Amino acid sequence: MTSEPPVLLHRDGHAAHVVLNRPRAINALTHEMVGIITAALEEWREDDTVRTVVLTGAGERGLCAGGDIVAMWRDAKAGGTEAAAFWADEYRLNALIASYPKAYVAIMDGIVLGGGIGLSAHAPQRVVTERSAIGMPETGIGFLPDVGGTYLLSHAPGETGTHLGLTAGSVGAGDAIAIGFADHYVPSERLPELVAALATTDADEALAAFEQPAPPSPLDQARTWLDAAYDGDDALAIVGRLRALGIEDATRAADAIEARSPTSVKVTLRALREAAAMDRLEPALDLEYRLALGFHSSHDFVEGVRAQVVDKDRDPRWRPATLAEVDDAAVEAYFAPVGARELGLAAR
Repeated sequence: MTSEPPVLLHRDGHAAHVVLNRPRAINALTHEMVGIITAALEEWREDDTVRTVVLTGAGERGLCAGGDIVAMWRDAKAGGTEAAAFWADEYRLNALIASYPKAYVAIMDGIVLGGGIGLSAHAPQRVVTERSAIGMPETGIGFLPDVGGTYLLSHAPGETGTHLGLTAGSVGAGDAIAIGFADHYVPSERLPELVAALATTDADEALAAFEQPAPPSPLDQARTWLDAAYDGDDALAIVGRLRALGIEDATRAADAIEARSPTSVKVTLRALREAAAMDRLEPALDLEYRLALGFHSSHDFVEGVRAQVVDKDRDPRWRPATLAEVDDAAVEAYFAPVGARELGLAAR
């Protein structure tokens, strides 16, 4: 018996569909899938009969739970180069989506994490539902918010993106729209009708017919304390301000940050500050590639994936173990050029 392909491609009227098809893994993204999607988008870009691309995920659990992190973990343990090749092609795909000349409707139903954000949140038309759970959990596995995550998070209103990036938090539909990760709220029960309408109707017109007012945004309401607490470039000072507030949500945020990889937290904070000054996605992807290569060879990435995904004991032993122990030189080393292995998207 032959298994189904990991990505299903089909046409319905003037809509071309990309269906991520690894439902048992919540459609976790592999290198093969990146290649299939890239080739399809490049072909459809030149096809005048395609007016809209529609991205969905198979199964009921979500669009995409991120990259195939276990494969990257094995590669890191072996000192391999497959993860570097995967990231290079994945980030190029993220840039292609962001600049795609046709309507690209991403249905961000259910779980959308990490690499799933890269396939969807750079699109011009992004749909969330009451089931959406959207996040960048990377500091919890000794990594950083990549696939353009530093750009998206750093351009979110106020310090909401800093909060999500450092805590490795996730948000629902209302917050996703408020922080700029999504555009349209459509109840999940209406998705089949919306997808059917996209076969014959202009994307913006179809979305306008089915979208409903977005739910409230708890993050937007929390900006009364959140923006001031996350100000600046010092992760230790941020944690201190969060604890000093005496607000339950702020204390939980401080606890979350201190449970993440201290190195990841400090590198991510600096990356967010650098990305905030960028007016294009591509330089952020170049920076993330450099940082990803650094994390790939680090103790915390191997240990974080082991604890959270492989053994699932949820007890990572970070090295160094606290924010205070991560010195400036260690952070600076992540930002050093990597020569021939630079991605170079910004120069295109």
